[in-house]
Amino acid sequence: MKFLPPIIFLGLCAIYSSFTYAELNIDITKNFETKVPIAISPFGSSGSQSENISAIIDDDLNRSGYFKTLAEEDMLSQPTAANQVVIRNWQILGQEYLLVGRIQPINTRYNIFFQLLDVSKNEQIMDYKITSVKGELRRAAHQISNLIYEKLTGNKGIFGTKIAFVSSNNDINNRNYRLQIADIDGYHAQTIVSSVEPIMSLKWSPDGNKIAYVSFENHRAAVFVQMLTTGKRIKIASFPGINGAPSWSPDGLKLALTLSKDGSPDIYILDLASKQFTQLTQNSSINTEPTWSPDGRTIIFTSDQTGKPQLYKIATSGGKATRLTFKGSYNASASFSPDGSKIVMVHAQGQSYKIALMNLNTKALTILTTGSLDESPSFSSNGTMIVYASRRGGKGVLSAVSIDGRINQKLEFQNPEVREPAWAPF
Repeated sequence: MKFLPPIIFLGLCAIYSSFTYAELNIDITKNFETKVPIAISPFGSSGSQSENISAIIDDDLNRSGYFKTLAEEDMLSQPTAANQVVIRNWQILGQEYLLVGRIQPINTRYNIFFQLLDVSKNEQIMDYKITSVKGELRRAAHQISNLIYEKLTGNKGIFGTKIAFVSSNNDINNRNYRLQIADIDGYHAQTIVSSVEPIMSLKWSPDGNKIAYVSFENHRAAVFVQMLTTGKRIKIASFPGINGAPSWSPDGLKLALTLSKDGSPDIYILDLASKQFTQLTQNSSINTEPTWSPDGRTIIFTSDQTGKPQLYKIATSGGKATRLTFKGSYNASASFSPDGSKIVMVHAQGQSYKIALMNLNTKALTILTTGSLDESPSFSSNGTMIVYASRRGGKGVLSAVSIDGRINQKLEFQNPEVREPAWAPF
């Protein structure tokens, strides 16, 4: 269960009163005004490989929005090692950095050697060797991209991370919902759960091995935990009324969730080992969408105590909840940044719902998106990007925006409807 724009919120009130393969194209719609020029020279090899490693690295860095990669046809030469580089060639082309590398097949394994050069300073700043196997070459390429990204930006790379999402078809007579996971470049997509009833509120466990979600199978909301390594799933909550909005504690030992089993919808904490529920909020309002702070001390949740959804915070040990948001007529669906200094939310003033970022120290609110129905924000594992759902051309799509709003990307899947994104931890 989620606090989304009013049509969903009213639906919740009505419920309460009555009671695999996914191809992804990333369209960069907005970038940094000045991107860093970097050339990825084609990697040399003494054998054949199933993956073009240099092309994957080129795509990763180009999609990040921070870099502008050089087309192969514009290169004056294509060195595969640092000692082959004529630095003047790359200075003429206006490149700030150059990556060169080669692949050495050894039986079923590959040694991948690569060097990163600072063209303007004419010096080598990275020199690595990594080892991979045939089926893991794409992952190895993402690892190289991460190393370059971290070296040049100071932030950890996210090119090897995953996104979970819910996809569905447009056949109203034969609707099918699928919980899917894919690499952020669209590869290695898997369908984890398939249902003819809605699936929503996806949340990754801190170790990345489990996903909690809400399913309406059998026409009744229930909270499940899906084990990704074994395929086993466990029903966590299926009480009469509302069971929704699961959120993992930072240690992965507890879930916060919304239940109406004792009356109005309230926030509960479930100890997964003892199966004991502890009620955290107790009032007649709709309290939902808990999100756990990274230090485990605080839960932020959505409540309509003042008549419209706003964000509140409460200690996980209990006590009085205090209101957190005051700007705007609607603030909901909060999510903490990995360092706990910021939260992202759905923010509305009037009938336009956008993704906004709040600095928890200053309480400053920054609107990041320009859509009219943006929802379900989720931080990337390095805290620099936010994935969210929106509607374009009458269909549900996913987009990503940087925390300063200067990079915006549209994630194009083959599926007719895609929503409920959740970015996996490292």
